[in-house]
Amino acid sequence: MRVLHTMIRVGDLDRSIQFYTEVLGMHVLRHTDYPDGKFTNVFVGYGPETEHAVIELTYNYGVEKYEMGTGFGHVALAVEDAYKACADIKARGGVVTREAGPMKHGTTVIAFVQDPDGYKIELIQKGTL
Repeated sequence: MRVLHTMIRVGDLDRSIQFYTEVLGMHVLRHTDYPDGKFTNVFVGYGPETEHAVIELTYNYGVEKYEMGTGFGHVALAVEDAYKACADIKARGGVVTREAGPMKHGTTVIAFVQDPDGYKIELIQKGTL
């Protein structure tokens, strides 16, 4: 078994695609409209779904916003340099909610960014786990 994807609901599909591709550097892997079901799925990631876990962006027609709730935490991404990744993300218009640095009570270097719908994305620096 392996993790295939994580699905998140988004209020503005174009804005979300722009964030995940232009700000985080992912690629659109699949884009499927389901007009009878009134939703669209777009899968984004860093490599083919056959080899990588990806994120499924689901847009339900006419829904512009979702409540975050208290159950969902974040999606985590491995990065070479969390400090540089934060700088690059800010330069591309992304929002950094926790600057890079060692986590409390540990040495792992982490940072957090937020997507346009408010979902948190943790950046974990390789080699510091």
